[in-house]
Amino acid sequence: MINVRRTIRGSGDNVDINMGPLIDMVFLLLIFFVVTTSFVKETGIDVSRSNAASAEPKVSANIMVGVNEQGEVYFEGKQIDVRSVRGLVERALADDPTSGVIVVADKASETGSVVKVMDQARLAGAAEVSLAAQKATAE
Repeated sequence: MINVRRTIRGSGDNVDINMGPLIDMVFLLLIFFVVTTSFVKETGIDVSRSNAASAEPKVSANIMVGVNEQGEVYFEGKQIDVRSVRGLVERALADDPTSGVIVVADKASETGSVVKVMDQARLAGAAEVSLAAQKATAE
């Protein structure tokens, strides 16, 4: 039988919620999302890309190397020498061998600089070396 007086006055029984398992679960979810997240590394420079009607987006993780209009090469926001592209790409491919290399070149950059960067990337062992372009709009 229900004791009405005890229910109205409030019983002396305190109900506690154990927060320990909840906090453990939140930390496990956080670790899961951090481990499964792939971080995109940008070139660190703004370039004016060329337009191409056949441009297609790349879905897989990629290594990005930038070339500005003066022919300076950038990797992860730092200016580097063309000769160091090979070592940096080899190191990045050691982390993820399925990655491709994308050369993000300014449309005013010299072809010779872009070809040197692409050559160094191929010598590093990259199976797929692409040149970034912007999808041309139909006019």
